[in-house]
Amino acid sequence: MSKQEKPEIKKNFFGSSYNEKPGDFPFTHGIYPNMYVDRKWTMRQYAGFSSAEESNKRYQFLIKEGVSGLSVAFDLPTQTGYDSDHQLSLGEVGKVGVPISTIEDMRILLKDIPLDKISISMTINSTAAILLSFLVVVAKERKISLEKLRGTIQNDILKEYIARGTYIYPPDNSMKIITDLFQFCSSRMPKFNTISISGYHMREAGCSAVQELAFTFSNAIAYVEAAIKKGLDPNAFGAQLSFFFNGHNDFFEEVAKFRSARRIWSKIMKERFNVSSKKALMCRFHVQTAGSTLTAQQPDNNIVRTSMQALAAVFGGAQSIHTNSKDEALSLPSAKSAQTALRTQQIIAEESMVSNSVDPLSGSFLIEDLTQKLEGKTFKLIDKIDSLGGAVEAIKLNFQEQEISKTAYEFQKSVESKKNIIVGINKYKSDEDIEEPNFKIDENSIQSQLGRLKLFKENRDIDLVNSSLKELKETSINNENIIPFIITAIENKATLGEISDTLREVYGEHI
Repeated sequence: MSKQEKPEIKKNFFGSSYNEKPGDFPFTHGIYPNMYVDRKWTMRQYAGFSSAEESNKRYQFLIKEGVSGLSVAFDLPTQTGYDSDHQLSLGEVGKVGVPISTIEDMRILLKDIPLDKISISMTINSTAAILLSFLVVVAKERKISLEKLRGTIQNDILKEYIARGTYIYPPDNSMKIITDLFQFCSSRMPKFNTISISGYHMREAGCSAVQELAFTFSNAIAYVEAAIKKGLDPNAFGAQLSFFFNGHNDFFEEVAKFRSARRIWSKIMKERFNVSSKKALMCRFHVQTAGSTLTAQQPDNNIVRTSMQALAAVFGGAQSIHTNSKDEALSLPSAKSAQTALRTQQIIAEESMVSNSVDPLSGSFLIEDLTQKLEGKTFKLIDKIDSLGGAVEAIKLNFQEQEISKTAYEFQKSVESKKNIIVGINKYKSDEDIEEPNFKIDENSIQSQLGRLKLFKENRDIDLVNSSLKELKETSINNENIIPFIITAIENKATLGEISDTLREVYGEHI
């Protein structure tokens, strides 16, 4: 077969979805008619290191190795709205991702990256509006139209209250900021996903597949309701919603989970919100393989785990996939292990031929039964959350957090009793030494970050900064859309921490 020829498209229509076709509601078989035959999934690698310079080097390496999208990891101070020189940032700068305090940091991070050609995903939530605004300012400086920017801002604050904890403001005020982003991007950045509603972190915290789906979609319902209340049309902003799921170990359950996710979301949008736009009915999602399944013991085993999890995501029809590196239970990934993780996706895409079929497990009695059961159980749990007043009210009651804790506890008991086997942990253990981490934090880069921030603050018009922050504060008090004013403040050299503090004064903090 010549390179120009497309392979035969194999479509299976059996079981409960016999009369459904790929690309048609409720999208059980995939959101596009030919799926990967026409276009492979976006291959992303999540990365962020102790400095903007080092992170940029890794991005350049990954682009050279064949990634089609970048995912940016930020350090905890950036995630929680503190500049690198804040006293609460001490000991955390650059530890779990890249520190971004100023527009200068963002310029370095994105140096020589073609923003109009590479999709940029940013894993950031409570400060999502600020980080997106940094990206907007860099694009404007390069004369790149905002309409050409592609990517995703995670911007999913509700799961932070449930499972992760990097929140700043109370839930109601956080929802206001999120819908401001919806509104801004809907009119100015049509190719950019305004939110990545995430079940990933809840699954990492220990929830089940059903809980992952139900809690994610209950959060999504809350976001849609908040946007509609703001006067936005779900047929318009719904097309810019995306999801982020975990690729876990139970292979067939995971395939069925992804299939049922598309069915569930399309039905919610159509039946609950009267959405008619085909794109707004689609559940478009990114999958990251499960970090919680990686082991420090026998780390080479993680390559096998990741391969199976990624394959389940492909069989399930993901639009974007990140494969974890084998050493992530030990440290930030080395360049070599990140390359191997990327090669895992490339081998699946180029050598296995599984992408030549659309929904290849369709018609399997097991898969069809699992898909139906997951859908039914998920809707039942969503109904329970509705009875509590919806996701936000359930969060205030700690419902989701308590349910996840119960599930995580039961799983841990099953591991300790060996009902669930983890190779290298409770069976097939080895006396070999644990490998030393391949990547170490460069403490000099942290000092460089602090020095650059000091110079940045010294060499700016502080009156202009204060004037911009005052306008931002007045805008937030008046309940207007704050995004344009954040952009102006950044252009006038306000820092991430200063912008966050200004909003803290108005919105308060969640305790």
